[in-house]
Amino acid sequence: MQLHRLCVIGAAAIMLTIGVAAADPLPTRLGQCSSTTIKDMTTRLQDGVTKEPILGSGSAVDFANGGYQVSYDTIAAITQSRAGDPVTMCLVSIPQNCPAGDARGRTYKTTNLRTHGVWTLPDAEHRCGGA
Repeated sequence: MQLHRLCVIGAAAIMLTIGVAAADPLPTRLGQCSSTTIKDMTTRLQDGVTKEPILGSGSAVDFANGGYQVSYDTIAAITQSRAGDPVTMCLVSIPQNCPAGDARGRTYKTTNLRTHGVWTLPDAEHRCGGA
């Protein structure tokens, strides 16, 4: 019984360690990558009252590290993903000459390590200075 408790506690410690490692901060420099997990996937738009996804409105994905990507198109690699999937996000583009405080439009290349699906999308529907 005592050995079983130690095994359970050890497994919990390993799971907590994996959870922390699975949420590296978003990359801040071009070419930098980080590891995180998918928090949620949905469509780009949801019904304002019911919050139900609006099919055909595109794809959106939230990450455990606070990252977000969105597309007007439905991205198959995102729809084939699941919450909790481990991913690598690499910063591939940073917009220039943005108004102060407007950091929209960073583009990340994301690889789902479970499905091996890859997509490259921005973190907002509009670039900095846009609508």
